Amino acid sequence: MKFDIITIFPRMVEAGLAEGVVGRAAASGVLDVAVHDLRAYTGDRHRTVDDVPYGGGPGMVMKVEPVVRALASIRSRRGAPGAVVLLSPQGRVFSQHEAERLRTAGHVALICGRYEGVDERVRELVTTDEISIGDYVLSGGELPALVIVDAVGRLVPGVVGDAGSVEEDSFSRGLLDHPHYTRPATFAGHDVPAVLLSGHHAEVRRWRQRQALARTLARRPDLLERASLDEDERRMVADLERDAARGEGAGEEQDDRVGEPTGAKGTGHGRD
Repeated sequence: MKFDIITIFPRMVEAGLAEGVVGRAAASGVLDVAVHDLRAYTGDRHRTVDDVPYGGGPGMVMKVEPVVRALASIRSRRGAPGAVVLLSPQGRVFSQHEAERLRTAGHVALICGRYEGVDERVRELVTTDEISIGDYVLSGGELPALVIVDAVGRLVPGVVGDAGSVEEDSFSRGLLDHPHYTRPATFAGHDVPAVLLSGHHAEVRRWRQRQALARTLARRPDLLERASLDEDERRMVADLERDAARGEGAGEEQDDRVGEPTGAKGTGHGRD
């Protein structure tokens, strides 16, 4: 998987790429990530990347020529990207579905907007997608670019050590994740649910399934409308909704909890 990031703050992006699973994957060659300084593609001695807006108004606008030159250089040296994404508050809101779609592109170029905005001709001439990471204001597209590289990159085989953890992540099936616990089994009066210490894998799996559904119903019921549920999960949701209607819970379940029994060491595992 290949990423090209176009920015006026390359060190900011490089610092964010240096750590964690993305940093390790880039160092090992599983991910190919290149950061491009937009100022290197300007045509004047001041390396100007912005100018005043036509028609007046506050702020500055990013110029079209440096962005077009940067993309042309990327195509020449690194191949044509399957997707060219402008990070912008006007774009579609990023989601797990978008991450999976971009993963299939194989090569993604990310343009980090700045200032008051980007010359509209960038959208018209070079971009295939316009993406926002949420309905709030940031100073530029660098942080959204890092979010997208992380979300898309972890879908690439070999980036995350345990492939199962990717499959079970929140949103991977359209649901929120179930609760997680590790040692100690008792802390400040809060105990780990007994089922997780039981050693009964089928019961643990069913508990996690029900908890994921309960958490999604309580916190993000909109996700259930789009989630792909099997018949058993639909029955669980119906039961949870009936319990909530009777006032027996707001969706998330409270299970019997116990302290760590003798010999319970080694019953839990953390993720890589």
